Amino acid sequence: MNYQDTIHWMFQQLPMYQNKGKVAYKEDLSNTIKLSEYLNHPEKQFKSIHIAGTNGKGSTSHMLASVLQEAGYKVGLYTSPHLKDFRERIRINGKVINKQFVIGFIKRNKLFFEANDLSFFEMTVGMAFDYFAKQDIDIAVVEVGMGGRLDSTNIITPELSIITNIGLDHMQFLGNTLEKIAGEKAGIIKKDIPVVIGQTQPETQAVFNAKAHRNGSDIYFADQLIGEPLESDLKGSYQHHNIKAVIQSVRLLRQMSFKVSDRQLKNGLHNVVANTGLQGRWQVLRQNPKVICDTAHNKEGLTYVMKQLQTETFNQLHIVFGIVNEKDLDSIVPLLPKDAHYYFCKPNIQRGMDAERLAHISKKDGRIGKAFESVEMAYKMALKKAEEDDLIYVGGSTFVVAEII
Repeated sequence: MNYQDTIHWMFQQLPMYQNKGKVAYKEDLSNTIKLSEYLNHPEKQFKSIHIAGTNGKGSTSHMLASVLQEAGYKVGLYTSPHLKDFRERIRINGKVINKQFVIGFIKRNKLFFEANDLSFFEMTVGMAFDYFAKQDIDIAVVEVGMGGRLDSTNIITPELSIITNIGLDHMQFLGNTLEKIAGEKAGIIKKDIPVVIGQTQPETQAVFNAKAHRNGSDIYFADQLIGEPLESDLKGSYQHHNIKAVIQSVRLLRQMSFKVSDRQLKNGLHNVVANTGLQGRWQVLRQNPKVICDTAHNKEGLTYVMKQLQTETFNQLHIVFGIVNEKDLDSIVPLLPKDAHYYFCKPNIQRGMDAERLAHISKKDGRIGKAFESVEMAYKMALKKAEEDDLIYVGGSTFVVAEII
């Protein structure tokens, strides 16, 4: 199999969550543990940092990886989902995994995967850990896929755990209250391993404190930091919580004998995109008209993004918007500004919400626009209609952003 054949085969193995949703979710780690044993426990051959959270875990992962790269470490980075190419999920010092490694890993282990009905995500986690071990990295920054307690990445024993924040997302899997969701995310807190919480929330603080206490883990609420504020090349006011989480994490890593200077911390935060290749976070795609895209896709994330939009200067706002089926429209639509032209679209995945349905529901709440058969058609129409001093925002889903980057 060549690279495309290999990726196609992986995508067909037990439905990918990002395409199918709930039917792809597994509620235990047995397969991942079995795979780890088969691969001779690659996750035990390198140090790691584990990052969970409803929003911001991707940005935080990339920021921290960038800082560690600036400090001279060989840094593995595992994130999900990808935007354009599967290999974005697995990087070392910003460089994506080699195509030949992907092909070889699947070829060597294909019979085992099939015999044990491994999912796409389980295979990918195994591939990442095997790659990092073979490349002899210094440390890996590992982003949770979903939840924490039962996520396939949760076989690592990290140097540090980070939980960015908690919001009402993936409720069909994680619970329907902030407290229940926090309990699932807290599953990454390990015995005697310190944990950084990015955002203090009244509903979740006690959950995290209790889990940390039971595990003998020191806990730090990063948003309570007092000190010089730092900036990042990842724009958007919503990044300030993530930046504080990174600062607190670096303080703890220094106590573990990691050598990171103040200059390296600042440079790492300022060079995230160049160092790690991150895309889709308040990313400006062009000017005249200005086009901004962002992968925020739930109530909490979109609340921050819509506030950020209001700080922009423009004549007319155009919004290209699409979401996936399981999202709570009752909590999302009211966040959208009424004085905008809307171009509703369906991301090209099975989970994508029908654009006509999205347009109909949004219209009842005062958001008027047209439905388009594809993200591309919606985006092209927005570009056609917008004047030079207008602003086009593209978002609602990671998958919408992926189609226009």
